Amino acid sequence: MKVVHIITRLILGGAQENTLITCKLLAERGHEVTLITGPALGPEGGLFEQTKNAGYETIVVDKLRRAINPVNDIPAYYAIKKLLRKLQPDIVHTHSAKAGILGRYAGCALKDKWAAGRPAVVHTIHGLAFHPYQGAVLNRLYIAIEKAAGKRTNAFISVADAMTAQSLAAGIGSPEQFTTAYSAIDEDDFLTEIPQEQRMAFRRKYDIPEKAVVLVTVARLFELKGHDYIIDSARELSKKFDDCIWLFVGDGNLSQTYRQQIRELGLAERFRFTGLLRPDEIPLAIQSSDILVHCSLREGLARTLPQAMLCARPAVSFDVDGAREVVNENTGRLIQPKNVPQLIRACEELIKDEPLRKRLGQAGRESVRQKFSPDTMVDVIEATYRNLITS
Repeated sequence: MKVVHIITRLILGGAQENTLITCKLLAERGHEVTLITGPALGPEGGLFEQTKNAGYETIVVDKLRRAINPVNDIPAYYAIKKLLRKLQPDIVHTHSAKAGILGRYAGCALKDKWAAGRPAVVHTIHGLAFHPYQGAVLNRLYIAIEKAAGKRTNAFISVADAMTAQSLAAGIGSPEQFTTAYSAIDEDDFLTEIPQEQRMAFRRKYDIPEKAVVLVTVARLFELKGHDYIIDSARELSKKFDDCIWLFVGDGNLSQTYRQQIRELGLAERFRFTGLLRPDEIPLAIQSSDILVHCSLREGLARTLPQAMLCARPAVSFDVDGAREVVNENTGRLIQPKNVPQLIRACEELIKDEPLRKRLGQAGRESVRQKFSPDTMVDVIEATYRNLITS
């Protein structure tokens, strides 16, 4: 099949890693794959290096930007439409909000221009633009836009069952259009036990004591990612445990805000910031830690949760979106969003009990191993494509 993937930008992020794994594996399976993306702007880092020699072509549309701006959006739409007319794919597969709207409209506009009403249009829901933590007017606008784009979509692929349920509840699509394909992880990198010497070297690099219990958070330092709740919990936990260190992996526009907040609370000695790490450094960061804490208020299904489990580390997460599809009493602790007392109790339990951490970590590893493998995800995606072009 000829397949075109469209994503807004190749920053460091779950949707982007998912898309690159999909493109690479589809190309390895003999499909003709093209990736259309915008420039990787912003402090989150880029993934363009991974597209080199990966078996598919990558095309950058300069006007394809995340922010809503007709000055960019209209030219981006016509540029995508022109590329699709030239490429004549069987499948147009979109990712993320902006590329999802422009790409689906462009793909649908070309239907019936060539054989069998192609291209079939597929959209992956990595997360939803509407959520409880923004105004009702903006939510209604986003839902209306997604409903309209949904009418130009042949099939939806959700990264979690929760995304399907929320979309259907908002009136987007119909049940038979949805399939869940958990977002693939290059599992070998996380399953391979990193030597103790390398883990200790990582700790020394960030001045983390050898015997410290490390609570790691892997997320952009950005709105709604929940770092402020973790900092709040650390005020109490640091009084009870002298050997705890909190490790923030990532960067973003709130980096300086959080650093200042931590200094004002007198917790500067208890927190470490790595800044941006390459994707291949994330397994080392997690394996050099003891507990993953993820307090984002909105995620499709945060990849850092199964990544931690593959590393045999327990996860503490807010109960949002797809988190409960991997985190439970056997693999970690699921807590109410924004509930800092619950967060403190969950972390305290795991900090005190190393055997419990090991038990939960091993159970988590077994629970996600098959579910998040690249072949499992791409099998589902490939089957969806075939159903569309043979129906």
